[in-house]
This record gives sequence, structure tokens and C-alpha cells, in this order.
Amino acid sequence: MPELVLVTGGSGYVAGWCVAELLRRGYHVRTTVRSPEREKSVTEAVSTAVDPAGRLSFAVADLTADEGWETALKGVDYVLHVASPLGAASDDPAALIGPARDGALRVLRAATAAGVRRVVMTSAANAASPSSYATEGVTDETLWTDPDDPTLIPYRRSKTLAERAAWDFMETYDGPTELTTVLPGAVFGPILTSGNLGSVGIVARMLAGEMSGVPRIGLEVVDVRDLVDVHIRAMTSPAAAGQRFLATGEFVWMADMARTLREGLGEEGRRVSTRQVPDFVVRLVARFRDPSLREITPALGRRNRHSTEKARTVLGWEPRPAREAVLDCARSLIAHGVV
Repeated sequence: MPELVLVTGGSGYVAGWCVAELLRRGYHVRTTVRSPEREKSVTEAVSTAVDPAGRLSFAVADLTADEGWETALKGVDYVLHVASPLGAASDDPAALIGPARDGALRVLRAATAAGVRRVVMTSAANAASPSSYATEGVTDETLWTDPDDPTLIPYRRSKTLAERAAWDFMETYDGPTELTTVLPGAVFGPILTSGNLGSVGIVARMLAGEMSGVPRIGLEVVDVRDLVDVHIRAMTSPAAAGQRFLATGEFVWMADMARTLREGLGEEGRRVSTRQVPDFVVRLVARFRDPSLREITPALGRRNRHSTEKARTVLGWEPRPAREAVLDCARSLIAHGVV
């Protein structure tokens, strides 16, 4: 019998690709959704890449509640815990941090109770970064972001605390289930549906001409297809048990991304602005006109990068160039009528 993999949050950008690729490789897949109404849209999205052929099933479960997780894990061999709340800072940061941390623990408790072989949890490279945005250099999986740093934005804190809680849970667990974590960078690449753009919304805004200039922000671009590949390698490799793996990609400035879009798309990239906005202008706009920019201002000009040597050596992972990920992302957005 083919092995059964549970993917959490099947309506998400990365999770959808996980479902599609697992099906393509012959696995049976069960994915969680917050309501039965989401099942049709997930099936339609996945079907644009692969025929589910009766191997895709659903379970209704939410990271914020205990109900449904026991049923979701029944008979499961592996778990890809990809789901996590996203969003900017709010008046109540706990609204982001709590569900991420508590949700990870709910999945782990259910997985260990069901005796699954391994849980692969999606963390973030920001959980293995210097807390100070002023620090530069190259870091690896041995570094942990300090979650008590008051300057951390809620997203960074939520990913760090969720992953830390998962490892702390496993330290007290005595059983067959193993844990591995994957820490991606900025995820781009093609979309399966226009219903959930995730991080690729940045490229959509650039293509639509909604950004009159680009801030001096550097991104470690990883293609969603490569991110899924490293998840599956981490799921199946005996050497991956109990390990963290950074899955960042090539470091590029947003201005370089803009130039890639202009040069690589021709007429379809004509609205992309390649003008780099000075840092002081971004800070002024964030302070007086657009508070949503406040979370990016500490990262202006920052060049901290991450090493993926461990994933390359242990898992044999080879991510594609950032240019390919960005252009395939843009072409997919255009093909789906997003821009």
C-alpha cells in the first residue's frame, strides 16, 4: 500500500504544492482544511498540476482547536506540518504567536499519539538569524533567533517560538516519532491558484505597477518547487531525523528582482519599476503614511545570509537560481490572470 502523508493547511501556497508533488510521486495524501467548503478549491488547485486519481482526502482541523486532529492523523505515516498563521503585526501579537506555537504542539501531540514515523515542520530562516538586523554575515542551523528580543516583529517571534516549542516537546517524548524542521527563505515560483498568493503577492504588485519604487531589501529567494522537494527529502532521509535544515536560496536585492522582471518578460514586464527608493524615504512613509511598512524598515540594507550546505550535503538538495524562480512566478501570475 502507498504511504499516507498528512499535509496541514492544504489551501495554503506551499502546502498546495506539497500535496501536488506528493501525489505526483505516488503517495496517498490527506490534507487539513478549516472547513469542508475549502475541499473543492484545494482539489481544483492541485488538479492543475497532477491528477489526484482518488489518492487525495481531507480532514477538517484548525490549529487553534483540538478537535479533528486525532481523526486527521489516523493511519498516517508522515506529516508535513506546513500550516502557520501569517500576517503583519496587530495590536495583539499573541493572535499570531499563540496559534503558531500551540498549533505546532497540537500537531505533534496527535502525531506522536498516532505513532507516525516523522513530522517535518516548516519553520523559517528568520528563526535561525541574528536578532539584530544590523548584523551581517552568513549563519547556519546552529544559530537560534532570540525570541525575547523586543525588536522582533511578531512573525519572526511566532516562527521561532513555534519551532522551539516543537523541539522542547520532542525532548520529553519517548517514542518512535521523529521530528525534522525546514527553514525557508522568501518563497516564490509558480502558483496553483489565484486564490492564495502567499509571498508571491510581492511579484504581483510589481507586475501590476503598484510599486512606484522598490525598497533596499534583500531576499534569499527559494522556488516553491525546491522547497517542497527539500521537505520530502527531509521526510524520507534517515539522516534527517532530529535535524534542522535551512532552505534559503540565492540572495538578491529587490531592485535586482525588478530588473529581472523587466528584462525577462519584455512587454509584460513594462510596468515594473526598477527605481530604488532611498531608505530615509521608506522610513518616512512608514512613519507618517503607511504603517504596514514599519515591519520592513529594520531590514533595509541588511545583508545577513544563511548557509544551505547542510541541506546540500545531507539531503542532496540543489535549489534553482533565483532568476528562474522569479520569472516562473511572474509568468504563472500572468497565466492565471492575476495581473
